[in-house]
Amino acid sequence: MTTTIAYDQLAGLAGTDLGYTEYRTVTQEQVNLFADATDDHQWIHVDPVRAKDGPFGGPIAHGFLSLSLTVPFWTELLDVTGVATKLNYGLDKVRFPAPVAVGSRVRMRAVVAEVAEVAEVRGGYQLVVDQTVEIEGGVKPAVVARGLYRFLA
Repeated sequence: MTTTIAYDQLAGLAGTDLGYTEYRTVTQEQVNLFADATDDHQWIHVDPVRAKDGPFGGPIAHGFLSLSLTVPFWTELLDVTGVATKLNYGLDKVRFPAPVAVGSRVRMRAVVAEVAEVAEVRGGYQLVVDQTVEIEGGVKPAVVARGLYRFLA
């Protein structure tokens, strides 16, 4: 469910659990397109026949594909109104605890850890967000990341 908040309310968002996104299925077509975009055609991602005998029993998504899903997931969880610019400022820490098998369903949970004014830009806030991409039925998450997002008035 999307939390919609006005820009002038951002300062009070620290500690807010934004909840979970809807599940998305990771498809072989998606993995192949990501491989083409990044020029990473390793067989564990793009060759289902060979990957069947590999370490994961089938093809898996690239770790960075799993991470990139945080972008559409993030927009599913938070909408800030009254801003001129929304920026993905970066990441502080990223880990890939478990591979995402092609055909798996994943979702994200996000918690706003910190909110601070952006020192070098007047009229801006930075949110530090703990993001966990979960695999449906999985024991470990696919991605654990601390995202940095900026909102400029």
